[in-house]
Amino acid sequence: MIEDAAFEVIEREGLSGFSMRKLAARLGCEAMSIYHHFPSQAHLYEALVDRQMSGLVIPDDSLPWRERARIGMQEFRRVATEHPAFAPFIVVYRMNSPPCLAKLNAIIGLFEDGGFGPELSARLFRAAGYYLMGAILDETAGYAKGPSAVTTVSDEDLARDYPSVVAAGAYFGAAGFDKTFELGLEMFLDEMERVREAARSETAQDGGDRAHTKK
Repeated sequence: MIEDAAFEVIEREGLSGFSMRKLAARLGCEAMSIYHHFPSQAHLYEALVDRQMSGLVIPDDSLPWRERARIGMQEFRRVATEHPAFAPFIVVYRMNSPPCLAKLNAIIGLFEDGGFGPELSARLFRAAGYYLMGAILDETAGYAKGPSAVTTVSDEDLARDYPSVVAAGAYFGAAGFDKTFELGLEMFLDEMERVREAARSETAQDGGDRAHTKK
């Protein structure tokens, strides 16, 4: 109940406007009552992250590797955007609690299953994170929120002086988020497949060279 109410207050007030006092008001209790369950706001936020991450579905290892990678990345985006106002916190949160570590271990293991080796698996995992964090932040706190600038231009000036921006703007809205994300995701998966095949070819070549040397 406290976690549900916390998400509601965060969505209404934003991360900067959230407080345990406002949460207590939403619950109709004193703030000290909440501290019996969560010693600090940091403990509460950790519980919210753990709750979201617990809903992340790890793809079945019987699926083709590319499909597993696709599902894993789609799942993190889905989970992180369930509560848009909380997304900027979860994408930069260092997930070292036991529930989060279990999910991270499974996802990193997915990259290892691709046959990339320890170092490349780790780097690809991080690269995937870069793409996901950028997409999630843009979708929840970027263009979804409208203009950031205080000094703006009229629609007439925009059309006259910045026609490329106007033309592209038709695809920047929330209605286009899925298509744009999937386009980038497929590009990322294509490159991982290329790297994967190159690593396999190199391994096979090394094996052949060693066999030739022994002869």
